[in-house]
Amino acid sequence: MNAARQGLMASFDYLDSTVEAIRALRRGGFDEITAFTPFPEHEIEHALGYGRSPVRLFTLIGGLTGAATGFAFTIFTSMDWPLVTGGKPILSIPTYVVIAFELTILFGVFATVIGVLWNMRIPDLKTHVVYDPACSAGRFGVYVTASDDRLGEAREILESSGPALLKEDPEGSGHG
Repeated sequence: MNAARQGLMASFDYLDSTVEAIRALRRGGFDEITAFTPFPEHEIEHALGYGRSPVRLFTLIGGLTGAATGFAFTIFTSMDWPLVTGGKPILSIPTYVVIAFELTILFGVFATVIGVLWNMRIPDLKTHVVYDPACSAGRFGVYVTASDDRLGEAREILESSGPALLKEDPEGSGHG
């Protein structure tokens, strides 16, 4: 049986307080943490435990698939409809490089877009109820979801970091 989930939203005026709150929550065993910032901040990414983006693997796989598809398509076409021109060989790999290159770029771009959307979890069909509009105007926000029995512990951790505002989301629906 799953315990009921609730969320807490804390707004901070300073980056250092925000980073310390995130680190303290992670040390406390909370893993459903979302940060809201007015601009990208690498210290928050490190505190949340983000590593390298896996999107580059999507691009690599897409590019290799495109190259293989380009060569396979042109070789298949030449073998299926052979056209001997001036005594030259039917399979001439250098002439196929252009098609393979173009399909490498095309498939790489498509795979990158799919990878970005996949990692952003778009479309996100869950509603984000708790949000402090001040996070778009200079404040930093931390949203944490916890079970009812651990909500008090999360509240203590956030309060110890000195938030400007702390509000509760009783439905726990503010986290995607």
